[in-house]
Parts: sequence; structure tokens; C-alpha cells
Amino acid sequence: MTVQIDIGEMTGGARAGLDLEELLATRLLVQGNSGSGKSHLLRRLLEQSATWVQQAIIDPEGDFVSLADKFGHVVVDAVGTEKDLQMIAARVRQHRVSVVLNLEGLDADRQMKAAATFLDGLFDADRDLWYPMLVIVDEAQLFAPAAAGEVTEEARRRSLGAMTNLMCRGRKRGLAGIIATQRLAKLAKNVAAEASNFLMGRTFLDIDMARAADLLGMERRQAESFRNLDRGHFIALGPAMSRRPVPVKIGPVETMGRGGTHKLLPLPEQPKEDAKDLIFTPGADEVQPIRQRFAEPVVSTGDVLDQLSSAERASADDVPQAESLLDFGEREQKIAEIIAGILEDEEAAFQPIATLYQDFQVRCRISKLAGGAPDLQTFREKLSVARAGVEKGEMDDGAWAQAELIASELPEDMRGVYLLLAKAAIAKAPCPGNIEIATAYGTRSPGRARWLLSHMEERGFLVCATDLRGNRIVTLTDLGWQTAPGDEAAA
Repeated sequence: MTVQIDIGEMTGGARAGLDLEELLATRLLVQGNSGSGKSHLLRRLLEQSATWVQQAIIDPEGDFVSLADKFGHVVVDAVGTEKDLQMIAARVRQHRVSVVLNLEGLDADRQMKAAATFLDGLFDADRDLWYPMLVIVDEAQLFAPAAAGEVTEEARRRSLGAMTNLMCRGRKRGLAGIIATQRLAKLAKNVAAEASNFLMGRTFLDIDMARAADLLGMERRQAESFRNLDRGHFIALGPAMSRRPVPVKIGPVETMGRGGTHKLLPLPEQPKEDAKDLIFTPGADEVQPIRQRFAEPVVSTGDVLDQLSSAERASADDVPQAESLLDFGEREQKIAEIIAGILEDEEAAFQPIATLYQDFQVRCRISKLAGGAPDLQTFREKLSVARAGVEKGEMDDGAWAQAELIASELPEDMRGVYLLLAKAAIAKAPCPGNIEIATAYGTRSPGRARWLLSHMEERGFLVCATDLRGNRIVTLTDLGWQTAPGDEAAA
């Protein structure tokens, strides 16, 4: 059965048809400068063929997510790890669901990696799942660049390989590539050369006009005609459309993108004084930036001892000479209060453990802690947990007891870091940043935080992964808990 979809009208009013089955076998290249109507053309093609064939759109700007409301496309946001995205791509082929891969918000490097991962997932599907699918790649010059740019070589190589597979080997797997680009000169030639159908829109640069004319089999002197094309007008050529170049005006669409041309609007009328107030006066709902404060002078150890001694003398008359031993719960609470008092000084978290333990012993004697101060090893463990800011009362007792049991297998100074990650994971909160992890360990070094996570990962306590937005996800292997994605550079 031959399926003809209507993409617009030709000169004289005749309808411009596109043979969908022929398109699946021969692929399509769309070219046009910004504002030529390239995205409008893709949207028309997608809308007209949505009921006939499965579709997957690689969308770097989020312009095509509006297809979801009208035509039932599923929007796949580029979050999670690369493995997650590849598994989603496999399910897309299995269940024959049309999707839009939304890459909005990612930098160029991560966009290339995400697109490559998704295309590889479509390409590597089992032979039984090789159903026909249109794979539309908007701004294809980003994913198949003709030359190396500012992105990493790894990202460029992976993305170019995936695009080459789509255009060169995708036909046997049912994948029909439709690539759109603003600049033919910036698109890798081996990718562009695999298309047999072309829709060429308005362009102004000589090198792009020359390449467009070559692809359409036109003479060089005819290349100037591309400058005179109106918005939404294209020259069509290919077995799915016409055996000779014909002008086509793209028809209307049912959905709208979030981009497009912005209409001129008159400026609001207001006195100059009011305009100044609008700019320089903070709004009621604005969050004021927190200014850095200069650290107050650190009180010397001698001053602390004097203050504690004074407090001891002031309260000596109220303390009985014979003091009964505190029970275990009261003792632990008292120790926690003493450690919290030490950590009230912001610099205390970064002082040597020997200095902090000496201060701890003095405070225990002054507070008349029954049973005396705990040993250094116990203090180191309790200090690590206190520095991490973990409150046991916030968690389920059974789950938290399990986390503490696993943490006990780590060195004392690492247990607080593990519990910090456990607290985030059980609450489904973002993974703590390097600064927070380093502070829990008693250092200011983000590199030390990265080392800590690598060390725990090597010992099998956790697994670190990075999602497609560059955020870190930590999975605690023994507990099966996982944090939400978090920025490792967060303060």
C-alpha cells in the first residue's frame, strides 16, 4: 500500500505529496537558515505521518514537545544515567511508542552524548523489533559536525558514529533518518551524502548555496535562487517527492512550538523614575543573595578554658558532692551535647583530631560527665557523625539501625560520610556536594571528597553514577537506597 502524505502545495496549486514508504527507504535532508521555516516543515511532516508510522525526534531546544498533547508522543527528558536512556530507547522500539527526546537545558557536550546514547539504543534493538520508524534529528550539525569544535573529542566521536549508523546502516533496521540543518557546510559530508531526498530552503552563504545546488543537481548559476526563497518555501527533489527540483510551499500545522518568530510589541509607558525603581529596587518575591561574612576572630584555647572554669565555679554550689551515675541514654545525650558545643565554632570541624579531643576531654571534666570521657576512637566516630549533621530521630529506627551497622565496617572518620549519604538516599534528596562531604570528613578539599567516594566504591559500599545533566547519583549497594541527582559542585 502506498501512503502519500500532504506537505503543502506546488506552483499552480497542485498538492505536494511525499511517498512515506519511499521515504523510509531513502532518507531525507532538510536545509535552511534560521527563520526559513525548517522547523515548521518538520512539524508538518510529523503531524501528517503521525498516524502511519512510529516517530522519534531528537530535539535540542524542546520545540517539539507540544506534539505530546495532540498526537500522543511521549516526552523523554534527558535525565538519569546513559544506561537508563539506552534502556528507554530499547523499550521505545519494543512497544512502538512515538517519543520526543528533549535535550533542552544540556550543554553541547552532554547533548551529543545523550543523542548518541539514545540513537545507539534504537540501533541496537533485537532483530524482531526492527519496525519502521522515522528518526528526526533537528539541528543535525550539532550532532554530526564537519569539524571538531569546543566539545570533547569523545562526545564528538560518539555522536558522529551514531549519526553515521542512522544514515548509513539504519535502513535495514527500519530506521529512516530525517536530518535538518542550518548549515550544510557544518554538517559532516558522509552523513549528508546518505540522503536521497532533499528539501532546500532559504540560505545566503555561497558555500551553503553551492552545496545545495550540487545535491539537487542544479547548475552553479542557479544557486543564487536559494537567496530569494520566502519563509516556508523549499526546493524539493528525491524519489519520495519528485524526480526533478520543484518549488514547494509548506502547508499549515496543528501544533505550535515554544520557539518561533517573536512579534514586535510596544514598550510600556512609564515615567523614568518608575523605571529606575523597577530596576534597582528588589521585588517582594525576590530571593536576596547571601553575602559573605568575614569570619570572627577565633577564641583562643586559653580563653575557652577560662570561661569553662568560671562556669564550673559559678555552679559548684548547686552541684551535690556525691553525684549518681547517669544511665546510658543520658550519658550519650550529654556527650552529643558536648560535641555539638565544640562544633558551634565553624572552624572546629577543620581542626586536627588531637586538638578537638583535648578540648572534648576538658569539657567532659568541667561538665562532670559520669564515667569520664570516651576514648579517642569513640570520640572520632561520634565526631564524624556530628560533623555530617545526621539526626537519628529523623529516620525510621529499623532502616537507620541497618545503615549504622553497615557504616560500622568503615574507618571511624568515614562513617559520618556514609551516614550523610544514607540520610540523603532514604529521603530521596539530592546527593550531597563535594563541599558538604568534605566538611563531614573534616576538610575543605573537594578532591578529598571525590577520593572518599572512590574509596568507598572500590570497597563495594556504594556506586557512583553521573546523569546526563552532569549530576551525581549515589547508590548504597548493601541497602539498595539511591540518592536523587545532585550537583557535586554545590555549596
